Amino acid sequence: MKIKVRLSSVVDTLVKRQPFQTRKMALTELEELKNHFKTHTRVREVTAHSAKVHTVDWNCDGRRLASGSFDKTVCLFTVDSDRLVKEQTFSGHNDSVDQLCWHETNPDLLSTASGDKTMRVWDARIKKNIATVNTKGENINITWSPDGNSIAVGNKEDLVTFIDARTFKIRMENQFKFEVNEIEWNKASNLFFLTSGQGCIHILDYPELTTVHVTQAHPANCICIEFDPTGRYFATGSADALVSLWDADEIACLRTFSRLDWPVRTLSFSHDGSMLASGSEDLLIDVSHVGTGERVIAIPVDTPTFTVAWHPRSHLLAYACDDKDDGNRDAGTVKLFGLSNE
Repeated sequence: MKIKVRLSSVVDTLVKRQPFQTRKMALTELEELKNHFKTHTRVREVTAHSAKVHTVDWNCDGRRLASGSFDKTVCLFTVDSDRLVKEQTFSGHNDSVDQLCWHETNPDLLSTASGDKTMRVWDARIKKNIATVNTKGENINITWSPDGNSIAVGNKEDLVTFIDARTFKIRMENQFKFEVNEIEWNKASNLFFLTSGQGCIHILDYPELTTVHVTQAHPANCICIEFDPTGRYFATGSADALVSLWDADEIACLRTFSRLDWPVRTLSFSHDGSMLASGSEDLLIDVSHVGTGERVIAIPVDTPTFTVAWHPRSHLLAYACDDKDDGNRDAGTVKLFGLSNE
């Protein structure tokens, strides 16, 4: 497996290098998005858990939202008109649920990673746990390959376990010699990406797991990575408070977003790839326009943001923060932004 690599300096704006019509279209799109959010800024929230919510994610058809929490449970919600309605609570993990992700094309299958040294798969249709895989450490991240065939789980000791998603048997394990943060496949499922504590992006051939390329993405800890729905771009977030946008084929940095002041811990592209939401300890979620780099909107929050996830078919953003109740206990809330103000 070969990957075309071209390292380049950060470009201030892609739009200036594009044909006039493309630049005009990008600016038009930006204006349309800004106008949309002039009338769609309402937030609804639901109390989901009894402790911090670490992770949220939509299934592929957008009919369900899942959340995972420090309270060891997983909640499923449906969207009824303009509110989230709790449909199901899954129990079974014996420690915090730190990350979860749905199957790319099957709207019923959900995978979860927990500190209890297991990975579980849940079926939302029959409302039960259908597989439990024991791993060697406290798991902190998980990703499901876009082709649906593999699940990767990373633990606190930088061991990544690769699981056959058809048999739920462990295929292989890879112990890395550097701090592994987030993990994700490219859209073709033939390259495996890792972000590291040294600020690097490591790209491995899959399933061989041979290193194809390593690039220094940030001068500080590279915390998170997210591919856009088309697979043309990916973004990384870092402890240097920067978000970088990358060409997925060239592995070239196209732009950086520098509006946040604190380490970037969560990213999400909108369903059409037009917007990128970034969350941190800043008391706002920054929503950037991918085509121009300009801000579309800043969503105000009262506490640091743990997780963000755009709806797969509309401009609705689910998120969870470090919210507290009146007694200064974890509120365990999940929020939905982008509802009509009417």
